[in-house]
Amino acid sequence: MIKTLIIGAAALVASTALTTVAAQAEATISVYGGANFSPHSTVKTRSAAGQPLTRRNVGWDGASFEMPPYYGVRATWWLEQMPSVGIAIDFTHAKVIADPVPAGFTKLEFTDGINFLTANALYRHQMDNGFTPYAGIGLGLAIPHVEVDFAGGNSTSEYQVTGFAAQALVGVDYKLTDNWSLFVEGKSTYGQVDADLTGGGSLETNIISNQVIFGVTYKLF
Repeated sequence: MIKTLIIGAAALVASTALTTVAAQAEATISVYGGANFSPHSTVKTRSAAGQPLTRRNVGWDGASFEMPPYYGVRATWWLEQMPSVGIAIDFTHAKVIADPVPAGFTKLEFTDGINFLTANALYRHQMDNGFTPYAGIGLGLAIPHVEVDFAGGNSTSEYQVTGFAAQALVGVDYKLTDNWSLFVEGKSTYGQVDADLTGGGSLETNIISNQVIFGVTYKLF
Protein backbone atom coordinates (compact mmCIF):
# COMPACT_ATOMS: atom_id res chain seq x y z
CA MET A 1 0.00 0.00 0.00
CA ILE A 2 2.77 2.43 0.96
CA LYS A 3 4.75 1.65 -2.19
CA THR A 4 1.61 2.17 -4.30
CA LEU A 5 1.09 5.60 -2.73
CA ILE A 6 4.74 6.52 -3.31
CA ILE A 7 4.60 5.45 -6.96
CA GLY A 8 1.33 7.33 -7.46
CA ALA A 9 2.71 10.50 -5.89
CA ALA A 10 5.88 10.34 -7.97
CA ALA A 11 3.85 9.80 -11.15
CA LEU A 12 1.73 12.84 -10.27
CA VAL A 13 4.83 14.98 -9.77
CA ALA A 14 6.26 13.84 -13.11
CA SER A 15 3.01 14.36 -15.01
CA THR A 16 2.54 17.82 -13.49
CA ALA A 17 6.07 18.75 -14.51
CA LEU A 18 5.58 17.53 -18.06
CA THR A 19 2.40 19.58 -18.54
CA THR A 20 4.59 22.68 -18.42
CA VAL A 21 6.50 21.51 -21.48
CA ALA A 22 3.82 23.10 -23.65
CA ALA A 23 5.25 26.45 -22.51
CA GLN A 24 8.85 25.57 -23.35
CA ALA A 25 11.32 27.96 -24.92
CA GLU A 26 14.38 25.72 -24.99
CA ALA A 27 14.90 21.96 -24.80
CA THR A 28 18.18 20.16 -24.12
CA ILE A 29 19.45 16.62 -23.65
CA SER A 30 22.44 15.89 -21.42
CA VAL A 31 24.59 12.84 -20.75
CA TYR A 32 27.09 12.62 -17.93
CA GLY A 33 29.50 10.47 -15.99
CA GLY A 34 31.39 10.90 -12.76
CA ALA A 35 31.72 9.31 -9.36
CA ASN A 36 29.38 8.61 -6.45
CA PHE A 37 30.21 8.26 -2.77
CA SER A 38 27.83 6.89 -0.13
CA PRO A 39 28.17 7.20 3.66
CA HIS A 40 27.53 4.32 6.05
CA SER A 41 23.92 3.34 6.76
CA THR A 42 21.89 0.99 8.92
CA VAL A 43 20.55 -2.16 7.25
CA LYS A 44 17.49 -3.87 8.72
CA THR A 45 16.29 -7.30 7.62
CA ARG A 46 13.20 -9.25 8.54
CA SER A 47 12.93 -12.98 7.91
CA ALA A 48 9.88 -14.67 6.42
CA ALA A 49 8.97 -15.65 9.98
CA GLY A 50 9.11 -11.99 11.02
CA GLN A 51 12.37 -12.09 12.99
CA PRO A 52 14.16 -8.69 12.76
CA LEU A 53 17.90 -8.14 12.61
CA THR A 54 19.79 -4.83 12.44
CA ARG A 55 23.31 -4.21 11.12
CA ARG A 56 24.62 -0.74 11.93
CA ASN A 57 27.32 1.31 10.18
CA VAL A 58 27.36 -0.75 6.99
CA GLY A 59 30.00 0.72 4.67
CA TRP A 60 29.37 1.25 0.94
CA ASP A 61 31.78 1.33 -2.00
CA GLY A 62 30.52 3.26 -5.03
CA ALA A 63 32.80 1.43 -7.53
CA SER A 64 31.97 4.21 -10.00
CA PHE A 65 34.46 3.19 -12.69
CA GLU A 66 33.80 -0.55 -12.65
CA MET A 67 31.31 -2.03 -15.13
CA PRO A 68 28.62 -0.91 -15.31
CA PRO A 69 30.05 2.57 -14.61
CA TYR A 70 28.27 5.55 -13.10
CA TYR A 71 26.27 7.51 -15.71
CA GLY A 72 23.16 9.59 -16.21
CA VAL A 73 20.82 11.07 -18.81
CA ARG A 74 18.75 14.24 -18.40
CA ALA A 75 16.13 16.00 -20.52
CA THR A 76 15.50 19.66 -19.64
CA TRP A 77 12.91 22.20 -20.74
CA TRP A 78 13.34 25.92 -19.95
CA LEU A 79 10.06 27.82 -19.69
CA GLU A 80 9.10 30.47 -22.25
CA GLN A 81 7.63 32.96 -19.79
CA MET A 82 10.39 32.36 -17.20
CA PRO A 83 13.57 31.40 -19.11
CA SER A 84 15.56 31.12 -15.89
CA VAL A 85 13.24 28.34 -14.66
CA GLY A 86 13.36 24.80 -16.00
CA ILE A 87 11.90 21.33 -15.58
CA ALA A 88 14.14 18.27 -15.94
CA ILE A 89 13.62 14.51 -16.00
CA ASP A 90 16.81 12.94 -14.66
CA PHE A 91 17.87 9.28 -14.70
CA THR A 92 20.97 8.33 -12.71
CA HIS A 93 22.64 4.92 -12.64
CA ALA A 94 24.87 4.62 -9.58
CA LYS A 95 25.78 1.59 -7.52
CA VAL A 96 26.86 0.61 -4.01
CA ILE A 97 28.57 -2.52 -2.66
CA ALA A 98 28.70 -3.35 1.04
CA ASP A 99 32.36 -3.17 2.12
CA PRO A 100 32.99 -5.20 4.13
CA VAL A 101 30.05 -7.56 3.67
CA PRO A 102 28.19 -7.72 7.02
CA ALA A 103 28.04 -10.94 9.01
CA GLY A 104 25.26 -13.23 7.81
CA PHE A 105 25.52 -12.12 4.16
CA THR A 106 27.64 -13.44 1.32
CA LYS A 107 26.51 -10.58 -0.94
CA LEU A 108 24.86 -7.22 -0.24
CA GLU A 109 24.97 -4.79 -3.14
CA PHE A 110 23.10 -2.82 -5.77
CA THR A 111 25.60 -3.17 -8.62
CA ASP A 112 23.22 -3.18 -11.58
CA GLY A 113 22.09 0.10 -10.20
CA ILE A 114 20.85 1.98 -7.23
CA ASN A 115 18.96 3.80 -9.97
CA PHE A 116 17.13 7.10 -9.48
CA LEU A 117 14.41 8.57 -11.72
CA THR A 118 13.39 12.09 -10.70
CA ALA A 119 11.42 15.12 -11.85
CA ASN A 120 13.36 18.29 -11.03
CA ALA A 121 12.81 22.04 -10.80
CA LEU A 122 15.83 24.07 -11.94
CA TYR A 123 16.92 27.70 -11.75
CA ARG A 124 19.74 29.18 -13.83
CA HIS A 125 21.55 32.51 -14.12
CA GLN A 126 22.81 33.13 -17.65
CA MET A 127 25.98 35.24 -17.85
CA ASP A 128 27.53 37.12 -20.77
CA ASN A 129 30.82 35.19 -20.56
CA GLY A 130 29.24 31.84 -21.52
CA PHE A 131 29.00 30.48 -17.99
CA THR A 132 25.59 29.57 -16.55
CA PRO A 133 25.44 28.55 -12.89
CA TYR A 134 22.33 26.61 -11.90
CA ALA A 135 20.72 24.75 -9.02
CA GLY A 136 17.77 22.42 -8.57
CA ILE A 137 15.79 20.02 -6.44
CA GLY A 138 13.89 16.88 -7.43
CA LEU A 139 11.62 14.07 -6.31
CA GLY A 140 11.07 10.63 -7.78
CA LEU A 141 11.71 6.93 -7.36
CA ALA A 142 14.52 4.64 -6.24
CA ILE A 143 14.74 1.63 -8.59
CA PRO A 144 17.66 -0.54 -7.46
CA HIS A 145 18.74 -3.96 -8.65
CA VAL A 146 18.55 -5.78 -5.33
CA GLU A 147 21.36 -8.32 -4.92
CA VAL A 148 21.21 -10.02 -1.52
CA ASP A 149 22.62 -13.44 -0.65
CA PHE A 150 22.39 -14.81 2.88
CA ALA A 151 24.94 -17.29 4.18
CA GLY A 152 23.26 -20.67 3.80
CA GLY A 153 20.00 -19.01 2.81
CA ASN A 154 17.98 -17.45 0.02
CA SER A 155 19.29 -15.30 -2.82
CA THR A 156 17.55 -12.24 -4.29
CA SER A 157 18.57 -10.69 -7.62
CA GLU A 158 15.97 -8.46 -9.30
CA TYR A 159 14.94 -4.89 -10.05
CA GLN A 160 12.44 -3.37 -7.64
CA VAL A 161 10.83 0.00 -7.00
CA THR A 162 11.81 0.29 -3.35
CA GLY A 163 10.62 3.77 -2.37
CA PHE A 164 11.04 7.44 -3.09
CA ALA A 165 14.11 9.46 -4.03
CA ALA A 166 14.92 13.11 -3.40
CA GLN A 167 17.86 15.14 -4.62
CA ALA A 168 19.52 18.54 -4.68
CA LEU A 169 22.08 19.70 -7.23
CA VAL A 170 24.25 22.68 -8.09
CA GLY A 171 26.46 23.15 -11.11
CA VAL A 172 27.81 25.39 -13.84
CA ASP A 173 27.41 25.05 -17.60
CA TYR A 174 29.84 26.50 -20.16
CA LYS A 175 28.63 27.25 -23.70
CA LEU A 176 30.91 25.98 -26.48
CA THR A 177 28.68 26.70 -29.51
CA ASP A 178 25.05 27.61 -30.10
CA ASN A 179 24.10 23.96 -29.54
CA TRP A 180 26.84 22.37 -27.42
CA SER A 181 27.96 23.00 -23.85
CA LEU A 182 29.89 21.29 -21.05
CA PHE A 183 28.95 21.20 -17.39
CA VAL A 184 30.27 20.18 -14.00
CA GLU A 185 27.90 19.46 -11.14
CA GLY A 186 27.63 18.31 -7.56
CA LYS A 187 24.53 16.32 -6.67
CA SER A 188 23.29 14.55 -3.55
CA THR A 189 20.49 11.99 -3.84
CA TYR A 190 18.61 10.19 -1.07
CA GLY A 191 17.09 6.82 -1.95
CA GLN A 192 14.72 4.76 0.18
CA VAL A 193 15.26 1.01 -0.07
CA ASP A 194 12.43 -1.17 1.22
CA ALA A 195 13.03 -4.37 -0.73
CA ASP A 196 11.19 -7.68 -0.79
CA LEU A 197 13.39 -10.76 -0.50
CA THR A 198 13.00 -14.09 -2.28
CA GLY A 199 11.24 -16.60 -0.07
CA GLY A 200 9.71 -13.88 2.10
CA GLY A 201 11.10 -11.22 4.36
CA SER A 202 12.43 -7.76 3.63
CA LEU A 203 15.49 -5.52 3.68
CA GLU A 204 15.43 -1.83 4.57
CA THR A 205 18.11 0.83 4.36
CA ASN A 206 18.56 4.41 3.20
CA ILE A 207 21.22 5.18 0.61
CA ILE A 208 22.67 8.66 0.19
CA SER A 209 24.61 9.08 -3.05
CA ASN A 210 26.92 12.12 -3.18
CA GLN A 211 27.98 12.62 -6.79
CA VAL A 212 30.58 14.61 -8.74
CA ILE A 213 29.45 14.91 -12.36
CA PHE A 214 31.00 15.93 -15.68
CA GLY A 215 28.77 16.06 -18.74
CA VAL A 216 27.86 17.40 -22.15
CA THR A 217 24.60 19.06 -23.22
CA TYR A 218 23.06 19.40 -26.68
CA LYS A 219 20.40 22.03 -27.37
CA LEU A 220 17.56 20.48 -29.36
CA PHE A 221 15.62 23.72 -29.99
